[in-house]
Amino acid sequence: MEPLLPSEPAIRAEALHKRYGDSKALDGLDLTVPAGTVHGLLGPNGAGKTTLVRILTTLLRFDSGQAQVAGFDVRRDPAAVRRHIGLSGQYAAVDEILSGRQNLLMFGRLFHLSPKAAAQRADELLEQFRLADTGSKAVKNYSGGMRRRLDLAASLILAPSVLFLDEPTTGLDPRGRTEVWEAIRSLAHSGTTVLLTTQYLEEADQLAQHISLLDRGRVIAQDTPDGLKAQLGGDQLQIVVHDSAQLSAAAAMVHRITGAEPSTDPDTRRVSAPVTERITALMQAATALSEAGIGVEDIGVRRPTLDEVFLHLTQAEALL
Repeated sequence: MEPLLPSEPAIRAEALHKRYGDSKALDGLDLTVPAGTVHGLLGPNGAGKTTLVRILTTLLRFDSGQAQVAGFDVRRDPAAVRRHIGLSGQYAAVDEILSGRQNLLMFGRLFHLSPKAAAQRADELLEQFRLADTGSKAVKNYSGGMRRRLDLAASLILAPSVLFLDEPTTGLDPRGRTEVWEAIRSLAHSGTTVLLTTQYLEEADQLAQHISLLDRGRVIAQDTPDGLKAQLGGDQLQIVVHDSAQLSAAAAMVHRITGAEPSTDPDTRRVSAPVTERITALMQAATALSEAGIGVEDIGVRRPTLDEVFLHLTQAEALL
C-alpha cells in the first residue's frame, strides 16, 4: 500500500472484531479519523478503547475486519505502520535516574538515529515541550506534568504522522493536566493526527475536534463535542424559584417566552425549557420574572455537558 495521501483519513477501521474467549472486546467497530485532527475515544471501562489502540498500533491482532493507519494496512504491513506512529501509554515510560535529555538521547539511539541526529532531535523536543531549562536534571526530580511531557516528547523522536495517547493525564493534578493539554494542542497545530483515549470528559471537550463514544465494542455515537451535546436538546433555560408555590407561574412564563413545554422539578424548584436564542431568552425571562414578582435563586442558560451525553447514550445502549 502507498503512503497516506493528504485527502485520505489518517486512521480507518472497518468492522473490527476481537474476542477474548467468550467475551467480545470489539464487535464490528467502525472508525474514521481525518488527518491532522485530534479525535477522542470515550467509553466506560471495558468498552474496547485500549483494545482498539493496541490493534491500531500493531500490538494486538484482530480477528476480522480491516484497519489502516497512515495509509498502511495494519495486518499486512505492520512494520510500515510502526514507522509512522508514536504511542504514549497511561504511565510515563522514562528512566528516572537519567536526565530528561539523556532519556531522549537514549530513545533516539534506540530508533537508530546517529549520535549527532539524536542530540539534535533531543534538543528540538526539549524546546518544543518547554523542558529545555530542566533537560539536565534527573527525571526523578520532575513533576508529574513534566514527566508526561517528556514521555510525549519521547514518542515523537521520529516525528510520527499519527500519535496514539492512551489516557495521557491519568493520575495528574490539575496543573499537570493543563501542561499536557497545552503540549497536545501544540502537536495538533503542527499537523500531527492524535487519537486520544480518556476517561476525563472535560479533556475530550477541551482537545478533540471529533469524539467517538464506545460501548460494548462498538461506536454508538460520533460527532463534534457540540454535536453530541445537541443530541440532548441544545441550550436549556433553567430557573430555580425561591418558593415552590410559584413554580407553576414560572413554568407558564417560560412557556410564553420559549414556546416550548417546560419541565418542572418540585424537589429542586427548577423549571427548564429548550431555547434557540439563548441571550434573548435569558433577558426576557429575567425581565418577566421581575415584573411578575417571582423570586428566583438562580437563572441561566446552559448547554448539556459531555458527562450528561455520556450517561444518556450509554444508558440508552444498555437498554437495547
